[in-house]
Amino acid sequence: MLFTESLRTGSQTGMVDISYRVNELIRESGVDEGICMVYSPHTTAGITINENADPDVQRDIIYEMNKIVPFSDNYRHMEGNSAAHIKTTFTGLHVMIPVYKGKAVLGTWQGIYFCEFDGPRNRKFHVQVLKGIG
Repeated sequence: MLFTESLRTGSQTGMVDISYRVNELIRESGVDEGICMVYSPHTTAGITINENADPDVQRDIIYEMNKIVPFSDNYRHMEGNSAAHIKTTFTGLHVMIPVYKGKAVLGTWQGIYFCEFDGPRNRKFHVQVLKGIG
C-alpha cells in the first residue's frame, strides 16, 4: 500500500520527525509484519533515521552539514541550491524499516526524519508498506 503525505518545512535546513505519522500509516495499511519504505521525491530533501531523544542532535547534524557543504561555494548550478543537492546525496532519499506487530521496528532512541535542505517549502514524502511473505 502506498501513501503520499504532505508537509510544510519551516526553514532553509532542518529535520522534521515523521516517525509518528509513518507508524500511523503502517497501522492504516493493516500490515502486521513486513517492510516499510519512506521515500522523498525531491532532489533537495532527504530521509534519514537518527536519534529522536535530544533535539540538539538534529541541530548538530544540520550545523555540521552546513559547515561541510556551505550554501555559497562557487557552485555552477544556476538555481543556487547546489548545497541542497549535495546534502541530499549524503542523507539519501529513502529508508527501509522492518515492520513487526504493526509498527516500525526502530531502536530505543531512533526516529525517522524528513531532511529539508532548500526550504522553506511545501514537500511530500511517500510511505510504502509491504506485507511479509510467510
